[in-house]
Amino acid sequence: MWGEMLQLSLPPGAWAYAMPVIFLVASNVFMTFAWYGHLKFKDSPLLLAILVSWGIALFEYCLAVPANRYGSAVYSTAQLKTLQEVITLTVFAVFSYLYLGEALTWRHGVGFALIAAGAFFIFSNKS
Repeated sequence: MWGEMLQLSLPPGAWAYAMPVIFLVASNVFMTFAWYGHLKFKDSPLLLAILVSWGIALFEYCLAVPANRYGSAVYSTAQLKTLQEVITLTVFAVFSYLYLGEALTWRHGVGFALIAAGAFFIFSNKS
């Protein structure tokens, strides 16, 4: 259903490129909450944090696996991994600022920019 709705608003063939990105963003939101969401609840038992995190991670895998499976039709594995890392850092930066209330510094910006530069080279078609 969602795929059909999103496909209708994209040019023909664009869904093959957009779907992996959309699914990777959604999966990273789940995974970031699974890995770091419990940090706001440090008084809760560790076992509970582990079990809740595993439950959240299940949804992450339900999105990440199709993103990589279908994404491999239009992206190389190196490109998929690079997309994953850039999306992970972006989602994490937003999460840590909005959810955990942590400041982002110029050092974070420089580090993210260097990773973005690496992504540029991975996606560059020039030999």
